[in-house]
This record gives sequence, C-alpha cells and structure tokens, in this order.
Amino acid sequence: MKLLGVEKVDGKLPYLYSEWNLTYRVGWDSILKAVSLIYEYTDDPELQVGDADGDRDITVNDAEEVLSIEEYGRITITGTSQIIQVPVMITFYNQSDFVRVSVRCVTEEFEEADYKKFNLSMCQYLDSAEIAMFG
Repeated sequence: MKLLGVEKVDGKLPYLYSEWNLTYRVGWDSILKAVSLIYEYTDDPELQVGDADGDRDITVNDAEEVLSIEEYGRITITGTSQIIQVPVMITFYNQSDFVRVSVRCVTEEFEEADYKKFNLSMCQYLDSAEIAMFG
C-alpha cells in the first residue's frame, strides 16, 4: 500500500489519521480476506459494515467467519493490534483502492505524524493485509 498522508488529531484520546492506496481496486471477497487476517491478530476485534443506508455492527466468532459477511460498501475493523501493539481502526471501501487507518498515540513510535516514520511503522503491516487479499 502507498501512504497518501498522515496527520495527528489531538483531543482526549489523540490518534494518527492516515489515508492509503491499495495497488489495485478490490472487491468485497478480497477485502474480507484482508479483514480476516487482521481479525486473527487483533485483541478484542470489532467489525462494522456500512453503506448509504447507514452502519451496523457485525458479530463473528473467529477469523474464518469474517469471510462470509454479507457485502456492503465498507467495512471497519477496530481493536488492539497484536503486531504493532496499539489500538487501530482500519476501513476498507468496496470496489475501491482507498483505505483509512487510525492509530492511537499510545507509544513513542506513534506519537507524531511524521510521514517517513509512520510509513516505516505501518507499511509492512498493511502490505501484509493487502497480500492476503490475493491469497
């Protein structure tokens, strides 16, 4: 994935907000493969799907069950990543190459919105999710 930009959003719970481009536009089945991989390595994962009609929470019991979620315009996974050790929120958009990622500023690695440093921290993690789309 290619990092388009990152900015720090201050507040009670500051976070780094970023936007990414996938190599190719992808459909729902490919997105679910990535979300399934992320789900497997996330503590207390939560899923939400949405489209023009609104959002709704989805309950699944394991990463395999993610693969059977009904198609929507977008899917968001939140939880604490076991890989990067911070709370994350990742939103994939159906039939698109656009991804939004928010990472809580709870470690020194994710304290500032430095493009190069953030890209080094997140790119391999997100590239792994993108590779899963084609597996």
